[in-house]
Amino acid sequence: MKDDAVSVSPTGEQFPLPSPQEYEAEFARLEKLAAQQRRAGREIVVVVGLGFVGAVMAAVIADSTDRKGKPRKFVIGMQRPSTRSYWKIPLFNRGVSPVKAEDPEVDRLIARCVKDKQTLVATFTYDVLKLADVVVIDVQCDYLKESLGDVRTGSADMVALEASLARIAENIPPAALVLIETTVAPGTTEQIAYPIMKKIFAKRGIKSEPLLAHSYERVMPGKHYVASIRDFWRVCSGVSPAARKRVVRFLTDVLHTDKFPLTVLDRPIESETAKIVENSFRATLLAFMDEWSLFAERNGVDLKKVIDAIRVRPTHANMLFPGPGVGGYCLPKDGGLGLWAYKHVFGWEDQIFKITPLAIDINDTRALHPPQLVRDALRNMGKPLAASDILVLGAAYREDVGDTRYSGSEIMVRKLTEMGANVRVHDPYLDHWWEFEAQDTYPHPGYSAARFFHRQEGLKDLRLEPDLWAAMRGVDAIVLAVRHEPYLKLDPDRVFQAVGRPFAVIDCFCVLDDQRIRRYLELGCEVKGMGRGHIKRIKDSLAKAPARDE
Repeated sequence: MKDDAVSVSPTGEQFPLPSPQEYEAEFARLEKLAAQQRRAGREIVVVVGLGFVGAVMAAVIADSTDRKGKPRKFVIGMQRPSTRSYWKIPLFNRGVSPVKAEDPEVDRLIARCVKDKQTLVATFTYDVLKLADVVVIDVQCDYLKESLGDVRTGSADMVALEASLARIAENIPPAALVLIETTVAPGTTEQIAYPIMKKIFAKRGIKSEPLLAHSYERVMPGKHYVASIRDFWRVCSGVSPAARKRVVRFLTDVLHTDKFPLTVLDRPIESETAKIVENSFRATLLAFMDEWSLFAERNGVDLKKVIDAIRVRPTHANMLFPGPGVGGYCLPKDGGLGLWAYKHVFGWEDQIFKITPLAIDINDTRALHPPQLVRDALRNMGKPLAASDILVLGAAYREDVGDTRYSGSEIMVRKLTEMGANVRVHDPYLDHWWEFEAQDTYPHPGYSAARFFHRQEGLKDLRLEPDLWAAMRGVDAIVLAVRHEPYLKLDPDRVFQAVGRPFAVIDCFCVLDDQRIRRYLELGCEVKGMGRGHIKRIKDSLAKAPARDE
């Protein structure tokens, strides 16, 4: 069998892609299942896309019940059978989550719905759309950046979404509700999705209007993954009163809207814009703090203490330390979808957007600063950065999650490598870092961040270190890149013993308190930190203090 006819799971298990002969049998199986479920009084829901959102959303819908505790829906998760993602389908049908999550409820939820309740299955055939009462679209709509630090040169990648919309319109019953959950450029539902569906309906001889709606998710990978989908406020709208009524009824059926009421807006463009503004606002707050982080470093200020002092005031309680970058799937790119829509969907040519793109550009390039701190710390120890062994602790984009999308650590690793360092990486929540291992094709062919740096070919061989303490042995510098819980507890004396000699410590995210900073300095290490300008004051105080017995 050819390699390109096999899909390989993250654990290495191989699954042959389905042959043309298998499609007919697969649809017959699902048609029979759907008929049984209809007789039981359940709606058939097809969730298109079994990624970070779709997999858990499918399970949340499948787990929903009526007031008597009986299942309301039968859910079929549909995933395109590509070599990259087909493996999700057989795993899903075993009751195994295709998404690695820190929330134990994810695994329990999917297993319960597949094995016990039998309200959830997965498939590879688009024909299943013919059975749907409701279609939920969770297909990614990326914003592809053409340069690092200039979001204006990028564009929305609508290809997969538009293709999915066409296939859906070609297959669904006319009365099926189509709900777009994907974060999209404002105007997409009404200006792009609706015309696609309307034209295809006309070709099919369907005179009724498509029932099309939009409701964005606010999923937060981490310990409350499921709750962020099921137990959280939602915004929704529809292209018509009928579509709006249907989406409200559907979301009320599957989410805990009694405790977390829906916000129903008049038009989908308002729902779409709400998601973009929501994420752009938070990204802008973080970008704003970047310049003050540099100010603090250069003028003897501990920005962490400054922020803690300000946050006592309730009106400023949402002020955050900027850290080494803004990652995750939403904040680094969503504002770009707004810029793109303004010009390419609505046709405006003037430049009204100033703050939103600047915030994205600042956040995208912030992770270039920690390698400079590594360089300076090693130089203070009389060592060049080139050929030094650097251990980066944390690959994920935020604390206590296993999600590396748009991680600031990726940019750090790439820049350190370009500067000649030998980089090791540890993360307690990850087994693979696909942005490196598959950088020719991930996240899209030709769109790896590797293209912004030199000396990147060797990073295909980068593998995450399984043993934290063994990874420390003999390194020249340790970069505390993410506030993972295991790193917050690291004892300087034990770390020093593991390394075996003085080394540089670079704190990117306020992992170290003053006591541990002082101890590292006492052990002969060099310490630097983003926004931690007071470290020199601690170092100077040690130089003036009487020698301490070790």
